[in-house]
Amino acid sequence: MISIESPQNQLIKKVKKLHYSKHRQIANQFIAEGLRTISTLVENNAKLEYLFVTEHTQEITSFYEDVECVLVPESIMASISTNKTPSGVFGVFAMPKRPQVSTLTSGAVLAQVSDPGNMGTLIRTTAAMGLNSVVCIEGVDPWHPKVVQSSAGAIAAVNIFLMDWQTLIDNKGDIKLAALVVEEGAEPTTIDKNSLIVIGNEANGLPRNWSATCNQQITLPMPGHTESLNAAVAGSIALYLLAN
Repeated sequence: MISIESPQNQLIKKVKKLHYSKHRQIANQFIAEGLRTISTLVENNAKLEYLFVTEHTQEITSFYEDVECVLVPESIMASISTNKTPSGVFGVFAMPKRPQVSTLTSGAVLAQVSDPGNMGTLIRTTAAMGLNSVVCIEGVDPWHPKVVQSSAGAIAAVNIFLMDWQTLIDNKGDIKLAALVVEEGAEPTTIDKNSLIVIGNEANGLPRNWSATCNQQITLPMPGHTESLNAAVAGSIALYLLAN
């Protein structure tokens, strides 16, 4: 284990840059915080390159013998963390290779989903349902620290596809697209099991021209007469129905 005391250390400067999408792409790395999230990532074969710990958390390094472990003071941990209250366990991971579009299977399409918490929750639900594909079109970067955190590390258990809408249409093969819409859609029990559930933007939903090119539109019945459901909640229900 190495020890870093200076905030001006070059490694610390590089890690701070990973807060931003541009630099994650350049470095081909992403960051994760918390023992549970990091452990789940590792269990799903994400490559942990650096593990940062403090004096109070350094005992966990015994479980990561093949990883470069870095001991830092609380002040540096706070500076590299994206959380208001750092957990004291911080990892830098290699970005996984982008999957081939030919490996696309049933799962979720997150179309212009902009909230990191919603995206992370939907990725986690997709993984929990045993589905393998998450297609991200526009919206927030799926490797944003808050997305990774909200997925609780499950992001490593699925294939993350980054593409535009037309590329999806051109390459989905016989997979159906089931657009989740607020009203006038079919019963969710009619979802073809070989489908991708298409979940749109939290405020504006799915663009009309995108929805029109889907194989079907589905609407979750709400007997309680609420106006709508949160995108992550609605998407999670639809993903459950797809998988069961």
